[in-house]
Amino acid sequence: MKRGTTDLCLMVAVDKPSGMTSHDVVNRCRRIFGERRVGHTGTLDPLASGVLPICIGPATRLDNYLTGHDKSYIVSVVFGAATDTDDCEGRIIRTGDVPDEVFDPFFASTFLASLVGKSKQLPPAYSAIKVDGVKAYDAARKGRIINLEPRDIEVYAAELLGIYGADGTEPARWDIGFSVSKGTYIRALARDIGNALGCPAHVGALRRTKAGFIGLDDCVSLETLEEIGERAALDPLRALGLRFVYVNQSQAERVSHGNALPASELTLCERSFGALADEICACTSGVRESCAPWEDGEIVALVYDNRIIALYQYQQDKALCVSRCVFPRGVARGYGDL
Repeated sequence: MKRGTTDLCLMVAVDKPSGMTSHDVVNRCRRIFGERRVGHTGTLDPLASGVLPICIGPATRLDNYLTGHDKSYIVSVVFGAATDTDDCEGRIIRTGDVPDEVFDPFFASTFLASLVGKSKQLPPAYSAIKVDGVKAYDAARKGRIINLEPRDIEVYAAELLGIYGADGTEPARWDIGFSVSKGTYIRALARDIGNALGCPAHVGALRRTKAGFIGLDDCVSLETLEEIGERAALDPLRALGLRFVYVNQSQAERVSHGNALPASELTLCERSFGALADEICACTSGVRESCAPWEDGEIVALVYDNRIIALYQYQQDKALCVSRCVFPRGVARGYGDL
């Protein structure tokens, strides 16, 4: 199908296969939907698989509201070798003996528990971070060194899932489940785990299991997306995690012109975030009027005719909701429509 512009305005979630770049997935989606306006909301390394939210058409304007969410991963940290990319696709730059305590489950669990909390992390040399307009990985490939600054991160959970290689039949590794804040590099965590144990380490495999409120159960494979197309659409309310307001026709008309709305005219609603299978029917979707008051600066979604027509921001000093992002066609909603 020729890529151009369509009437589509929706989001889907792809279970990205290992071996493809995030941009490869975007290009595949452009072909599937015949729409050139396609973007992802959080890069995954080619090695990694798992949750990759994709916005299509004008829904790409949601990107800025989706990239700052926390994420969860399952990672294999392989001990005994460090690479220039901090994963198994890089060049080995250092090797070392694996200490015996690596194979001790109590030691491993205790060590991982010590990682939970806030800290500073130095991003990998091969990362998409820009310094003076140059991406770190472009400079690294040319043999240049860019001074990257440590960044604030937080590890919410670090669970030991398994220890392998004690019998010598395979490299020593820990399989770990991580839940982390935005901006956390799992490759850097693997690197730093090795450094702390006095043993070089790198990522052997990585799978993202959750990005914000989107999990693997919300995802489809690229093959399935080829077959079902628009029927794979997600409810962006679920992905955004925002409170929302149902507006009437008169209010929707004002919204289409970017007019502010008095908060007194609007009723804030919220939803639960249960399993997707429990939300197929609107009667079980857990929508309710929100008990919490408006928060100054809060972004809310406006819903009309079962589509998200805008994102508005509350200004407490004026008791008004003002336009931040309007979707003339509205963003289509999928499973769990409310």
